[in-house]
Amino acid sequence: MGVQGLTGLVEERASFFTELRVRDTKLVIDGSSLYHRLCFAAASAAEFRRGGDYGPFAAAVGDFFGSLRACRVAPFVVLDGGRDADDRKLAALRGRAAERLRAAHGLSRGEGGCLLPLLTRQAFVQALGRLGVPFVQCFAEADREIAGLANRWGCPVLSLDSDFCVFDLAGGYCPLSHFQWRSVCPAEGAPGCYVPARCFSAERFCRHFGRLDKSLLPLFAVMVGNDYVGLAALEVFFSKARLPRGGAAGKGGKHARLQGLLHWLSQFAEPAEAVGSVLKYLQKHQREEIRELLCASMEDYTPSDVDLEEFFRNGKYECEAARKAGLPRWVLDALAKGELAPFISDALILRSTFLHVQVENMQRPSAHSTALPIRQVIYRLLLKGPRNAEAASPSQLANELPVVCEFDRLQKTLKKTFVQAASLPTDFCDDHFPLDKLIEVPMSCRQMLLLETLGVKMSFLESIPSHLQLPIAVTCYWIRCSEPKVKLHQLKALLLMIVSGELHRITNDPDPTVVHAEDDSIAYNDFLKWKEKKLQNEGFDLDAAHSFCQWQCCLQMGLYLNQLLCTPLAEPDLTSRLYSGTLVHRLHQELKSTPSVENLFSSSPKMTRLYQVLLNTVAS
Repeated sequence: MGVQGLTGLVEERASFFTELRVRDTKLVIDGSSLYHRLCFAAASAAEFRRGGDYGPFAAAVGDFFGSLRACRVAPFVVLDGGRDADDRKLAALRGRAAERLRAAHGLSRGEGGCLLPLLTRQAFVQALGRLGVPFVQCFAEADREIAGLANRWGCPVLSLDSDFCVFDLAGGYCPLSHFQWRSVCPAEGAPGCYVPARCFSAERFCRHFGRLDKSLLPLFAVMVGNDYVGLAALEVFFSKARLPRGGAAGKGGKHARLQGLLHWLSQFAEPAEAVGSVLKYLQKHQREEIRELLCASMEDYTPSDVDLEEFFRNGKYECEAARKAGLPRWVLDALAKGELAPFISDALILRSTFLHVQVENMQRPSAHSTALPIRQVIYRLLLKGPRNAEAASPSQLANELPVVCEFDRLQKTLKKTFVQAASLPTDFCDDHFPLDKLIEVPMSCRQMLLLETLGVKMSFLESIPSHLQLPIAVTCYWIRCSEPKVKLHQLKALLLMIVSGELHRITNDPDPTVVHAEDDSIAYNDFLKWKEKKLQNEGFDLDAAHSFCQWQCCLQMGLYLNQLLCTPLAEPDLTSRLYSGTLVHRLHQELKSTPSVENLFSSSPKMTRLYQVLLNTVAS
């Protein structure tokens, strides 16, 4: 994310920042930066290795917005959507996916590092909804819309993306790394309190480089390389131009090149003049193409005219790219409200998706391969196939079914695979599930298709609490489709983890009218003592990790299919400790040596009964 090397350059000098006391203001927050920051700050390599702990992450999200509320700061979170229709960031996204793959492999071998757990973004969106924090999911990249909204309100942007050093922001850019939300201070001589922060000053930055005009910063960003433009096209310029302070290629490293370019640009009054001078260093046949590339790329730093204020007022999101895509109105609304994931718009518009790697056994097929049949049904619902599937021969049908390009790992490398959409079962012909009218299909039909995909009958789930029906249906699917087969200890560990999440939820319910049964409280305290004692063990079983990764992949795609079918089953709450990688790994280890751990919640008849119901349902 951002301009290559710019964060390091601006962090070298405290003088590029002004001190800021954030209180009594609106604040536009880059959602992607925030959930990455909170996740990486709250977890250790051991937790990343085990697939993440969403409960503590959700608690950190709650604490963050609690600090803002205490300072009377009104937050508005803006999230990235899917990839742009022209897919200009594909090369950057592939590079990032390869980096994640290297990090996952390192973690699987016991090395340190950070890797965003698979369902973090979904947990973040759920936490925002639960906290009542206003948020919007943009149709594509959010940067320009974040800048547009902040300028409309004259308030700061909170992010960790160096692109915001380049935008002309009326209220300034506050890097999350300098936003001390855990150290709220009382205001001097006034009621209330504030968050100590620093705000990047483009004026000070430009003044340092020979009174550089701010309007040249977008050209600088494009020339040194961002997510959209690489350096290769301009390498001739950097090799020939005499940049001040030894800033040419190979003389002093990346920051020297950045500093040299900034000083060189300071001689020009405006971007067109500078572009003309850059082109003189290139061959004549390249010049027009590079001019167009530079000018088009500088537009990426123009704040968007999409009116997000209107969305936060009445829930309607309008943008030209969304209109051009020609998607059904209900799909656009659901995307903007975060009720559908960017995965859905990528599959629908680009017929291309990225499957994020986890810490899994790299010698085995990707954990995502277990959930492939669910994805194929999603692709079928999104994309049109042959008009008359019944009349088509099997070979015609196979040739006409839509195809989606998936980026996933093959052992330790990123690989592109073309996946054919599923042919819906006979009882579910395409005409019954048109995308534009999917919201109008009877709920019973939508539920039937979801459960048919997962291989479960509703009658099996009736004894399960409604908010756990989807996770248990997914667990049944996981047991049936995983390769190698799920071991009994792995299943029991997973179900005990789900029960512990339920116990945490009911004993920590903030509603004062809810009466907690004494035996539940005793069971919860006993569980906390057990956990405190047992979580110190750092043993790691890579094969068990791979199996639990497969479960998360199945849950992710089960969630996406459920959302696409307009939630015929209740959406499970990831923020209430539905999945804790640290705990499920510990339970799995204990069950292998001490089977009596299965009776962990024996002092609560309610939790014991729930565990038996879950186990019997999955076994049946």
